[in-house]
Amino acid sequence: MFSTARSTTKPLPAPSRPRLGGSQALHVGRTLVLSAVGLLMAAASTSIASAPQVKTQAPGYYRMMLGGFEITVLSDGTVSRPMDKIMSKPEQVRTDLAHVHESVEPELSINAFLINTGEKLILVDAGAGELYGPTAGKIVSSLRAAGYQPEQVDAVLLTHIHADHSGGLTVGGQRVFPNALVCVDKRDQEFWLDPAHEKAAPPQKRETFQQARAAVGPYVAAGKLRPFDGGSEIFPGIHSVPAYGHTSGHTAYLVESQGKTLLLWGDIIHLTESQFADPGVTVAYDADPAAAAITRVRLLTEADHQGYLVGSDHISFPGLGHVGKDERGFRWMPLPYNTRP
Repeated sequence: MFSTARSTTKPLPAPSRPRLGGSQALHVGRTLVLSAVGLLMAAASTSIASAPQVKTQAPGYYRMMLGGFEITVLSDGTVSRPMDKIMSKPEQVRTDLAHVHESVEPELSINAFLINTGEKLILVDAGAGELYGPTAGKIVSSLRAAGYQPEQVDAVLLTHIHADHSGGLTVGGQRVFPNALVCVDKRDQEFWLDPAHEKAAPPQKRETFQQARAAVGPYVAAGKLRPFDGGSEIFPGIHSVPAYGHTSGHTAYLVESQGKTLLLWGDIIHLTESQFADPGVTVAYDADPAAAAITRVRLLTEADHQGYLVGSDHISFPGLGHVGKDERGFRWMPLPYNTRP
């Protein structure tokens, strides 16, 4: 039988939870928040890392003022070439490129120069168009990124009619700059557009004649080609400077405004690392290597003595700088980057 007497045993108390003070509670809260933030950051980091690579370069332009003229350098892209195979002193070229930790097939810039005089919009050289593959032919995208349209260009001044300077005039048989005159030294026009010269050329060089006709031909047909003879004023403030040798009519342009001068010299330099120190280094594309070397020395000397700002078609974009003299020969001094035109 069970006893009916009241038990005197006390029930066990419920387990107690520690009571946190204000500072302890704040610490725990911060810990939880930081943990959550860490998890979010880790998730975001994983998401960013898994995004596909873009692998394209932005359209290239660089703007500056030359007195009252606005100068915009436009990038047509780049092209690689085996410099130790196309330059006249291969061992020296290999040594010079190794000295600056560069490969023997560096990327050469293809630069063009847009001059807004306030009255005329003038382009010096037009890039390669469709002729040099996907790394070039970007002149129009760079022009538009710079705030201009091809229809606004009044004239294109060619330093010479090689593909990487004239190819961008025409794409798909159509004029890229429909309202522009094309100006070039008559010696280049007479040579590259003459079927007799093409017929007399070695077979491996005939493609250059075909490219020249394809690029310039539509402007000839439209009555838009304006040849000039040697040194002359092409537009107010812009003079042609004979720089023969690379081609029979190779031309530089001297641009002057309010006491400031810019020399746009086309293909005087192909390889910065070798040809400043030794202007006697020539390139396989020179029509007359000896004359090209003499012209190079003349323009380097003049640029040094006069302190000209120089714009070069194949020096790394934007290809602006000054020429100096040193014990070896000449040297290139790039213009410091400036965000104020």
